Amino acid sequence: MDDKWMALEKYNLWGGNKYRLGLERKSYTDKIDSFVGNSLVKVLVGQRRSGKSYILRQIASELVSGRGVNPDNILYINKEYLEFDFIEDYTELENLYRLYREKLQPQGKVYLFFDEIQNVDGWEKFVNSHSQDFVEECELFISGSNSKLLSSELATLLSGRYVEFQIFPYSYSEFLQLMQQPAGRTTYLAYLQRGGLPELYNLSTIESQKQYVASVKDTILLRDIVKRKPVRDVKLLDDVFIYLVNNASNLFSIQNVINFFKSKNRKVSYDTLSNYLSYIEEAFMAYKTERYNIKGKDVIAGSCKYYLNDLSFKNFLYPGFAYGVGYLLENAVYLELRRAGYVVYIGSFRDKEVDFVAMKDDRVIYLQATYMLETAQTIEREYASLLAIDDNYEKYIVSMDEVQLPSREGIRHIQAWNLQEIL
Repeated sequence: MDDKWMALEKYNLWGGNKYRLGLERKSYTDKIDSFVGNSLVKVLVGQRRSGKSYILRQIASELVSGRGVNPDNILYINKEYLEFDFIEDYTELENLYRLYREKLQPQGKVYLFFDEIQNVDGWEKFVNSHSQDFVEECELFISGSNSKLLSSELATLLSGRYVEFQIFPYSYSEFLQLMQQPAGRTTYLAYLQRGGLPELYNLSTIESQKQYVASVKDTILLRDIVKRKPVRDVKLLDDVFIYLVNNASNLFSIQNVINFFKSKNRKVSYDTLSNYLSYIEEAFMAYKTERYNIKGKDVIAGSCKYYLNDLSFKNFLYPGFAYGVGYLLENAVYLELRRAGYVVYIGSFRDKEVDFVAMKDDRVIYLQATYMLETAQTIEREYASLLAIDDNYEKYIVSMDEVQLPSREGIRHIQAWNLQEIL
């Protein structure tokens, strides 16, 4: 029991302890802060190493420094730490919580922070119980790295009693904040060619960064997928992810992937491939994006696109494959739309494709993403899809040109480094 208490003392704010807080991510903490003070469970979801732990610690620290909460009223547990390996199920989590209560005897509301809670069997019973306890009042903040596990359990037990925040790796604006550099083509290109995993920016060499990204990928595949899913062929799972990385931003179908493996003399069933793709998506490594019929206003079955959760997978692990800056830009634009809370589709209008149809509340915007508008032919091609759409929703061309082009028939040209301003 002493070892367990020592683990709690090590990772909590008691006795004057301070957290390493990393880059202040106010785009998330401000949203979450607006929900602090009520009984809703605050749920942070996202890929491993995307910064969820830092955000939880930033919130906990702000409770103390900004709201005057007694540090003894905050309990933080990260299931990733070896010291907490003994927490295998919700009963052991409950015993540890009781130990905390017994030792510190906190007065009033207690704030519970649990990182990577999906690694505790039956965790939802603990969360459900303490979020509803009106005698020992608690406010819970939890994080996890598997979308289906969290959403299915929470929807069942906490319907209407939780609020979810998806955490992405660093955005371009956060990159500028970290690097203390101005917005512009040079810094945007540097961002595209690195990625947004926070820990990358604590590593000084390309080799160490490459090793780190490889370890993140392997950990996700093995711990978040293979450990939890019926994966019989781990090598195939890895190869499917490699295929996604090198075909991100390209339109393809499952049959295309089957044909690719068939050309390599590997037989893969439709169901297996479909399952493996869904597992990768559930672990937030990539996002499936459906085609949307702009005129018919419905989703088109069949081919789709996948976008990576972070460009570092491409930049550090598989840079030898042909993959131009334009594809990196398209992926980055997709992620920026998702960060801003949009539901994103690939647009289809008659015989033309629109890179993105983005919807949020009553707002609909159409975007084309292209590396450079260098020639008249390129300009005509990129504008043609948007000009063909005869409704009055906003239309944008996003590129990395140094010179911003004037509006044309209601279509605005936006330089990629200024995209956030219109979202």
